[in-house]
Amino acid sequence: MADGDRMDAIVVGAGPAGVTAARELAGAGLAVVVLERGPYPGAKNVWGGILYHRPTEDLLPGYADQAPLERPIIEQRYQVLTDDALLGVTYRSQRFAEPPHNAYSVLRAEFDRWHAGTAEAAGAEVYPEFTVTDLLWEDGRVVGVTTGDPEGELYANVVVLADGANSLLAQKVGLHREWAPLEQALIAKELIALPPGTIEDRFNLPTGMGSALEIFGESTWGLLGYGFIYTNKESLSVGTGALLHDLIDSGRNVNDMLDRFKRHPAIAPLLAGGETVEYSAHLIPEGGYNRMPQVYADGVVVVGDAAGFVNPLNREGVNLAMLSGKFAAQAIAEATERDDFSAASLARYRELLDESIVIQDLYKIRNVTDFAHARPHLLRDYPALASDMAREYLSVDGLSKKEKQRKMARMARGLPKGRLLRDAVGALRALT
Repeated sequence: MADGDRMDAIVVGAGPAGVTAARELAGAGLAVVVLERGPYPGAKNVWGGILYHRPTEDLLPGYADQAPLERPIIEQRYQVLTDDALLGVTYRSQRFAEPPHNAYSVLRAEFDRWHAGTAEAAGAEVYPEFTVTDLLWEDGRVVGVTTGDPEGELYANVVVLADGANSLLAQKVGLHREWAPLEQALIAKELIALPPGTIEDRFNLPTGMGSALEIFGESTWGLLGYGFIYTNKESLSVGTGALLHDLIDSGRNVNDMLDRFKRHPAIAPLLAGGETVEYSAHLIPEGGYNRMPQVYADGVVVVGDAAGFVNPLNREGVNLAMLSGKFAAQAIAEATERDDFSAASLARYRELLDESIVIQDLYKIRNVTDFAHARPHLLRDYPALASDMAREYLSVDGLSKKEKQRKMARMARGLPKGRLLRDAVGALRALT
């Protein structure tokens, strides 16, 4: 990468979105460079993490035989914690245990390194330890980036901003303001080492298979968010997170939240004897469709977390990020053929997004966060009520089943009048 060279594209950030954009651009014959501030791709990224097979296979045919994957996920558990109890539902499918698998657990540091290698193999250049401090402009158009020193300027026809949830560069372009605390979640995660056999015994798994747990309620002190446990080959990815607004408003600390989650009587036995080998914290965009920023301007496009492409309800972020990188690359390739890198030309990127599941799915859940945030009792009162009713029903204590049913009905009537109906109607509206 020589000073003064003008590339077809510069990608800032070597996460899934940025690397996908670079690989697709290089595959189309364009000169592209990826600048990553970490010592290697994946070093500064946090990912739970689950990788879905079908969208990844569509972008990287045959990847499952080459990528550093952990365990095929054959089971999904959704659980709710109260102070002393756990309720939940589980779906386990033998179909998920057979190739092609539905999803895999993945460690981001390993996967991102491998993923960056696919872009290099296609002809892209990837440079770690490059911190982009600002953008370069000519006549009101982005024409490159700078690392802040006189010899750190690099020019390109288009800059792809893939610099994460708190994209300062997108703010410099004016594509979005600084995110409000209500539009971000803060996640804390630990990697806890355990022997493979111990993991399989504790989660009742066949050899080599994996499970994914999403855990609500007291996992986050009842704040809007959840805890998670994903099984890897020789470790567990364990984390909790909540909306930044609620953490600030409640005075809660996400590190304390994670420690509390790990000590819960239903969670601690799953982690017992494990050694924490990694800790990380990260902001996740939660603005959704209603707060999605402009994703293109003269000479620049925004992809992945920087554009807010996360579906928290369905635990989808990486696949949406990779798709956004693909569509950005397609739009840039078409703009190159026209030799037109104006906002009007790069608007093709938004057209491609609108035609895809990226925008369609984000639009579908556009009101869910606001609905849930306006009802803090959802993750407090209802889990407690369900736990009390389950304990009453399952306790054999001399009362007749008829009397128990009456007691359970009285418990339900203890809710504020009409709340259950209003919440049910509100939930239906939020999902339509």
